[in-house]
Amino acid sequence: MATSGTTAFNLAIDEIVEEAYERCGIRTNSGYDLKSGRRSLNILLQDWNNRGINLWKVKLIAQLLTAGTSKYSSEAGTSDIMEAYISNNATLINNSTSSSDVSLTKIDRSAYAALAGKGTRSQPSQYFVDRQGVDPATPQIILYPNPNATTYTYLKYYAIKRVEDAGAYTNDPDAPNRFLPSLCAGLAFNLSLKRAPDRIQALKLLYEDSLQRALTEDGSRTSTYISPQAYYPTTAS
Repeated sequence: MATSGTTAFNLAIDEIVEEAYERCGIRTNSGYDLKSGRRSLNILLQDWNNRGINLWKVKLIAQLLTAGTSKYSSEAGTSDIMEAYISNNATLINNSTSSSDVSLTKIDRSAYAALAGKGTRSQPSQYFVDRQGVDPATPQIILYPNPNATTYTYLKYYAIKRVEDAGAYTNDPDAPNRFLPSLCAGLAFNLSLKRAPDRIQALKLLYEDSLQRALTEDGSRTSTYISPQAYYPTTAS
């Protein structure tokens, strides 16, 4: 038998809401049901931002450095900064021999506060991510020491971007297709809290199981090497 030959299956926001209501044993028959479902979906997506790193939302960004300026605003929609380094060029992927990058060490607020000579200009070696404030505030990247912006003129960092809101009902969700099952399961669980309390426990278990499988799949496949630890006890002569 012939197969479809396509791998483009996706669900629009209204279809996800409809699927979730059906799992709750409810047929949507009003505009309010659809509005309530989209609101619950947006809450679910915000919860995903708190669950950990979503690899499809990691973005490499280049920021021009200014001599003597230590604080830089991250790109709008950024939740946190994973890694950062300074570079002598703005190209995000550069395999040429002229490209030179130096990794920076991420420190916390207490470590940054304890540093002396914060106004010193030199080659940065550390950075602190200030996540104070509420939306639409974005994290601030603070470098130490202050960059002299001579050899290394760009800051490059991997930003964890927030999952986008649902928006219009005809939109596709801001998630890869491998997360569609957990998205429907999660929304069904959230809706059951309001409309189907008798199904809360079952839908929660299904959601957590589906999300765990998606998170396991959403990883980088690399080789892992485990070496036994050698122990040589001291023997008295």
